[in-house]
Amino acid sequence: MRQSNMLLPTLREIPSDAEIKSHQLLVRAGFIRQVASGLYSFLPIGNRVLRKVEQIVREEMDNAGANEMFMPALQPAELWQETGRWNTFGPELMRMHDRHMREFALGATHEEVITSIIRDEVNSYKKLPLAVYQIQSKFRDEKRPRFGLLRGREFLMKDAYSFHDSAESLDDMYNKMYTAYQNIFRRCGLDFRAVIADSGAMGGKDTHEFMVLSEIGEDTIAYSDTSDYAANIEMAPVVMNYEKSSEEPKELQKVETPNQKTMQEVADFLGHTLKEGLKSIMFKVDEKFVLVVTRGDHEVNDVKLKNLYGASVVELASEEETKEVMNAGFGSLGPVGVGENVEVVADTAVQYVVNVSCGANEDGYHYINVNPERDFNVSQYADLRFIMEGDPSPDGQGFIKFAKGIEVGHVFKLGKFYSEKMKASYLDQNGKANTMIMGCYGIGVSRTVAAIVEQYNDENGITWPKAVAPFHVHLLALNVKKQEQKELADNLYETLKKAGIEVLYDDRPERAGVKFADSDLIGIPLRVTVGKLADQGIVEVKDRQSGEQQEVHETEILNFVQSFLQP
Repeated sequence: MRQSNMLLPTLREIPSDAEIKSHQLLVRAGFIRQVASGLYSFLPIGNRVLRKVEQIVREEMDNAGANEMFMPALQPAELWQETGRWNTFGPELMRMHDRHMREFALGATHEEVITSIIRDEVNSYKKLPLAVYQIQSKFRDEKRPRFGLLRGREFLMKDAYSFHDSAESLDDMYNKMYTAYQNIFRRCGLDFRAVIADSGAMGGKDTHEFMVLSEIGEDTIAYSDTSDYAANIEMAPVVMNYEKSSEEPKELQKVETPNQKTMQEVADFLGHTLKEGLKSIMFKVDEKFVLVVTRGDHEVNDVKLKNLYGASVVELASEEETKEVMNAGFGSLGPVGVGENVEVVADTAVQYVVNVSCGANEDGYHYINVNPERDFNVSQYADLRFIMEGDPSPDGQGFIKFAKGIEVGHVFKLGKFYSEKMKASYLDQNGKANTMIMGCYGIGVSRTVAAIVEQYNDENGITWPKAVAPFHVHLLALNVKKQEQKELADNLYETLKKAGIEVLYDDRPERAGVKFADSDLIGIPLRVTVGKLADQGIVEVKDRQSGEQQEVHETEILNFVQSFLQP
């Protein structure tokens, strides 16, 4: 491709709204342009990278035994209503009416659509297992789109679905997909971890997220410092062996704590550590009020709370609701004297506290010398807090450390979550109807492009891995007005193209400094520069990632490039 004929607008300045490297560099290097908040066009060179990643995904999905199809983005509300997700998915689901006032949604995911197809077309165990996938745009009405391609309102996704007649068959496909995902992200050159995860609005259980390690990741990975254990911080169980103090319980006292609202403020005011106070937070669990109690130095994990109740929706109660139910605001809540209309649950660590403080359910007052069971009752104790750095690893090996990660893939064992609700069944060997068992497997294709740039960049621009680079070679003719340079560059361009090598040929009438700067910014793996030694048939080649450069004669350039591109 001749650069003079390509839509490739580069920028010298960092866009003011671009907070992270991938967003900055993909815009500056001419790969993407914003159309509206959270909506991006992939310009020609960006589209080439997107298709490279897409092809890797496609090859590994085919190898895993899935077959490709394509489903509509526009989905009727009735399908989502069958599973109940029309009401529970949340405001991220983009909803609309057609001219006949029939309700639709733009597909955030396709479980309902594919299940409706399979229930109509597959009715025998002889056709199972079956796995299908598509690569298609998805839509989610993000409240705050940010980070460029990492959190947009439209994005390219690969979503795959499998259908089975047994849990063992699902396990086999899950393992195949897990391996396929490892292959995909390795081929993309990414440093990633597969971590235990929560299924969220997707339903089901037994899920893993594939996280690309990055300081700008919005997810926190809890991992062992001595083993392969890794989990999303929301899912990592706490396996502490708590010990109860031998201190004698003291008399419960109510004390005034004017204007002390946060745990730290109360601890400082009362002269104790965070660990010696109780934190009480009001939640609505499927519209039921639940007061969750933890130690003051711990944080409530709402995913664990949701899983404890098997709830559809868990959300913080508003301050107005809290005052109405508890007669006190957020800063003064506690488990002592709670009415029957509120269930009290507590983290396991709370069982072991002695003579601690907590809110008195009266603004401006706290209790001191509080002891569980004597002063308040708990309906159940459970692991309800986030794991912390330094806690024992759940697998019993080493201690927990944290890392940031960008989620690029997710695999789920859905079980019968959708098939039961949508009556997707098959006839077994005895002619008996059974509900299908499902799996679901997603990869953010456009998100993966951004994740690659987050790991592959330097102070001058992007440093693409060879497998996903938009071109293999960036050929620069430094002065196209000089005949010997233009002729040599033209000849090399044709030679490399005929050999099947993807070449971006900078034949623009620009200064050498502009061409070098653009080349570094765009980040194609190998740069071939035709300059002052063109009359001797000598060019300069430079490895974009290592910075190594050398002079090569035109007769050797094809062999050099082919050798460079070997995996």
